[in-house]
Amino acid sequence: MKLLIEERVFSWNDRFSVRDETGTDRYFVEGELFSWGKKLHVCDRSGREVAYVEQQLFTFRPRYAVYAEGKLIGEVVREFSFFRPHYTVEGADWDVEGDFWEHDYSVLRRGEPVVSIQKAWFTWGDCYVLDIRAPRDELQALALVLAIDCAIEQDHH
Repeated sequence: MKLLIEERVFSWNDRFSVRDETGTDRYFVEGELFSWGKKLHVCDRSGREVAYVEQQLFTFRPRYAVYAEGKLIGEVVREFSFFRPHYTVEGADWDVEGDFWEHDYSVLRRGEPVVSIQKAWFTWGDCYVLDIRAPRDELQALALVLAIDCAIEQDHH
């Protein structure tokens, strides 16, 4: 299964949709601009919140808590590195590897791909494709990718 996210995902005060391969809206994501820490709400087509990403404040390294269906599924943490960013998912058995600035990375579970993220070529505007291997991982993979994008955006400021 593939989900498509337009580049404007990095706008905190914007509402944007996540589409499937046919262009149908699957989720709506809305950021809170005026709050303590960055927050993203992921809602299904009916408007029900199904996932939530929240910046953890007062931490030495960028850290984002990721919730799906009301349960904490992990925390995305930027690890110390000098040349290239590296992120881990604490509290879950998922690892992250690849080129984050180019949006070309994968999330792995025990060495097996859960989701791969790549920039889509030949699209109208910049778009990123999430290739999710198993439908059961769709929501968790989307929420984790959004949290990683939040951490990447924080690194740029």
